[in-house]
Amino acid sequence: MIAMPRTPRRASFLPWAFLSRVRAAVAHGLSATWACGLTAPLSACLAALLVGLWTPMARAGDNDGPRPIRFGTTAVILEDQVAILHSWKGYLEERIGRPVRFVHRGSYQEISELLSKDQLDFAWVCGYPYVRNRSYMRLLAIPVYEGRPLYQSYLIVPKSDTTTHSFRDLKGKIFAYSDPNSNSGFLVPQYELVRLGENPASFFQKSFFTWAHSKVVTAVAAGLANGGAVDGYVWETLQRTHPELTAQTRVVRKSALYGFPPLVARANLGEKDFRAMQNVLLGMSQDAQGRQLLARLNLDGFAPDDPHVFDGIAAILAFIQTRQPGLVGSGASTSASRALRSEAN
Repeated sequence: MIAMPRTPRRASFLPWAFLSRVRAAVAHGLSATWACGLTAPLSACLAALLVGLWTPMARAGDNDGPRPIRFGTTAVILEDQVAILHSWKGYLEERIGRPVRFVHRGSYQEISELLSKDQLDFAWVCGYPYVRNRSYMRLLAIPVYEGRPLYQSYLIVPKSDTTTHSFRDLKGKIFAYSDPNSNSGFLVPQYELVRLGENPASFFQKSFFTWAHSKVVTAVAAGLANGGAVDGYVWETLQRTHPELTAQTRVVRKSALYGFPPLVARANLGEKDFRAMQNVLLGMSQDAQGRQLLARLNLDGFAPDDPHVFDGIAAILAFIQTRQPGLVGSGASTSASRALRSEAN
């Protein structure tokens, strides 16, 4: 068994090493867990672009002034949006009066673990890990996209594929997921297959994780996967910034609406710090600099902390757990890896 690496090491928008390694995995029938470690969306470019701002981990013991606010990010931020973090950092620091340090990790699981150990104060996560980990995640704010704090999962195929019209048409094919703790990139397609009476663990010939929604689009566009599940917000943002990439894919199906990937705080964060950050986020749409940052993120603003926005994610999770216990849940990463290994055999 090939162990899944915890933190992939490379990143680029058009990851040729990633493409070649996935192609090799597919050609040689290697375990999908091998492909899990192929790439991370930001690790290399973040270090290059944000030297001096980016740290492996902000330590609570730093005594050079007020303790920095530690803010975790994952693949929710696209490569092209990384430079925005520099501006956002300054915006937050000016209004909160505290230094801010962004902490990047290549998966939702790693960010969740840091929050559970009080090694982060805030993080931009996904609705799926939030629903599962409310015991140590407190909802801070929800991004507003196209007027609502909601988004969709897109099922995409290569542009050259004119015959696929549903998940059923991808049976026995190669499929790309984003992250085993992603709602749009894993949970929703699992739900759709279970709802159709299929077993996701054996439905595809092979499947693999790319660890970034943009990499799902890249893999499908290059023909390395016959289909993929991607965050609709990411696909639409790429449509604006890199139309030459999305033009090589076709959206087959858009899911129901689900709660947009939220910003959360560790549950035991002090109320003063929580409210300070929340007030700044909710006020971004009210001033010119904030609106400029939001526009660069392709967002309208941030909505208050309404946990009911994520009832849809909780409902499909409960549906899957009832119909196929053990497929997803508190051990989502392990279950997903086990399911994908069975496909490769």
